[in-house]
Amino acid sequence: MQIYCFFVEEEFQSQLLNNAVTELSRLPGVGRKTALRLALHLLRQDVTITDSLSRSLSELRHGIRYCAVCHNISETVVCPICASTTRDKSVVCVVENVKDVMLFENTGIFNGLYHVLGGVISPIDGIGPDKLEIDSLVERIKAGGVSEVILALGATMEGETTNFYIFRRLAGTDVKITQLARGVAVGNDIEYTDEITLGRSLRDRTLFNG
Repeated sequence: MQIYCFFVEEEFQSQLLNNAVTELSRLPGVGRKTALRLALHLLRQDVTITDSLSRSLSELRHGIRYCAVCHNISETVVCPICASTTRDKSVVCVVENVKDVMLFENTGIFNGLYHVLGGVISPIDGIGPDKLEIDSLVERIKAGGVSEVILALGATMEGETTNFYIFRRLAGTDVKITQLARGVAVGNDIEYTDEITLGRSLRDRTLFNG
């Protein structure tokens, strides 16, 4: 005799609580049990705390935009890094996402500019070059003023594929193309690399030869 198990999504007596749990569970890594725990925690707090959280999230969503130059998050059309007069505008570090910019900034070593791709080429996930900020990178380089492009993507298959694609797209330009030194372990994403190793990899970067 076969036994069939059916998993029914838990509903709560309060529709308001159920709505809150449903929305919280949309966050990455948050299941309904964790969402319920968070919702009940907020209910136990002073109402001003919940109001402050709600207001901050709304301001975040409506106030943050992406830099028109490098695609990093910004509260202005051009982010503070691109607008800075003390940064070396001749060097552009190409990264996968905004978190990588934060990681490199925390090293305190890099003083150039960034270009955030918004991901890496991954055919299995349906992500092609057209879905990334590669065209804007090429236009930025061809506009002049950049002497070096640092390919600072993770040492994964997708990262290496993206590196090679960018290398091919920039062929024929006078820009020097470098990559992080292999202090970053093969197969690792940038976000899982400690700041000391990341800083050394950036400092000891090598020419990218395709």
